[in-house]
Amino acid sequence: MHTQTFSILSVALVISLGALTPGSAAFAAKHTKAKPAASKPAAAKKSAAATDALPALPAQVALAPNAPALQSKAWLLMDFDSGEVLASANADEALPPASLTKMMTSYIVEQALRSGKLKPTDLVTISENAWCRGTSAESCMYLPLGSQATVIDILRGIIIQSGNDASKAIAEHMASSEAGFAKLMNAEAQRLGMTHTHFVNPTGLPDPAHKSSARDLAILARAIIKDGAEYYALYAERDFKYNGIKQGNRNALLYTDPTVDGLKTGHTAEAGYCLVTSSKRNDMRLISVILNTHSAKARADQTRTLLGWGFGSFEKVTPIAANAVVATAKVNFGKADTVAAGLSTPWMLTVPRGTPVQTAVELKPGLEAPIAKGAVIGKVVAASNGKPVGEAPLEAQADVERSGWLLRGWQHFVKLFGK
Repeated sequence: MHTQTFSILSVALVISLGALTPGSAAFAAKHTKAKPAASKPAAAKKSAAATDALPALPAQVALAPNAPALQSKAWLLMDFDSGEVLASANADEALPPASLTKMMTSYIVEQALRSGKLKPTDLVTISENAWCRGTSAESCMYLPLGSQATVIDILRGIIIQSGNDASKAIAEHMASSEAGFAKLMNAEAQRLGMTHTHFVNPTGLPDPAHKSSARDLAILARAIIKDGAEYYALYAERDFKYNGIKQGNRNALLYTDPTVDGLKTGHTAEAGYCLVTSSKRNDMRLISVILNTHSAKARADQTRTLLGWGFGSFEKVTPIAANAVVATAKVNFGKADTVAAGLSTPWMLTVPRGTPVQTAVELKPGLEAPIAKGAVIGKVVAASNGKPVGEAPLEAQADVERSGWLLRGWQHFVKLFGK
C-alpha cells in the first residue's frame, strides 16, 4: 500500500510539471507531506528561483537569425535527417550527463535485441548491487531483490522510469558488472563519433570521470531514433507500471506537446536539470539538448523555446526529385555509350526559410562498362549563398553491359586516336 501511494503522487507531480527530481517516487511523496507552515511564500520561491538561474547563454553557432539565449551551461539544436547542428552554445564542453547516460544503456540493449543477442523475454536477475533500497537518493523501477524481470520490462524501466536498478541489472546481465558494461558503452560512443564522452557506469550517478557533451548526446539521440525504430515508441510512453507501482515519465513535454516523442531527462546536484528531446512537425524532426539548467520547469521551457525557434526558422526543401534524370554520364566499352544518372531516394534538406538552393553535378570520370543499375556514378552537391548545405549520390538508372571483343576493340581504337 505504501508504494502504491508513492506512485500516484509521482504521476501527479509530473503531469502538473512540477520540479520532480530523479529520485524515487518515495522522495516525491515524502516532500508532498511537508507541513504547509514549512513551505515558502510564492514571492520567496520566485526570488530563490531567480537567484539560482544561470545567466542567459547566447548561441555561438547559428545557421539562422535570432537564435535564443538560454539559461543553461550548454545547449544544442540538431536537424535529425542530416545531423547538422542548427544552433548551439558550449556544444563540446564535457559535463556530467546524469540520467541522460541511460540513453546509451537503452541503446545498447536495443541493438542487442535487434541482433538477437538478447530476446525480449530473456530473464534478468536482480542482484544486491542492482537492488534499490527504497531511499530518496535515486530513481528506481523497484525490482525486488533476487527477483527476475524480462528484458523488455527492464528496457521500459530504464527509458520511462529512469530506473537505476534496471540499468545496473541489465549491465550485469550483459557484461557481468557495471564496469564491464561501461566498456561497451565507451566502445559504442567511439563508434558513433562521441568524442567528448566517457562513461563510468550505466546510470549516470556522479563520478568525476563520467562526462558527455551536448553534441555527443544529440548524436546518440539520432542513433537511437535511426537504429532502433522498433523500440523508439517506448520513449514516448507516459507511464509504466511494474511490481504494482505506476510511475510517470519525467519528460514534461510528453504531456503538453503532441509533436514530442522522446527522449530523456536527467538530474543530479552536480549536473543540474538536463533534457534531450526529439520533436517532429510535418517532414522535419529536430533534436534538442539542454544541459545543466536550474529547474525541471526551466529545462522544459528552454526546450520549447529552442524547438519553436528551430521550426519557425528552418524549412525542408527538395532540390531534386527522386527518380528524375539529373545528368547523362559517358560510358566507355559498353553496349550503350551513356547512362542516365539520378537519385534513387527522396532528397530533402533543412535550410533557413526562404533561402535559395543551387545544385551542381559531379560525375565520376572514365566510367567503364559493365555498370549495374543503382551503382553510384557521381553526386549532386547543393549550396546556399555559396556554402555547401548537402549532397546526395547519383546512381545509374539502367544496366550497361560490356561490349563484345570486336566492338570493344573498335572503341579502344577510337579512344586511342580520339575519333
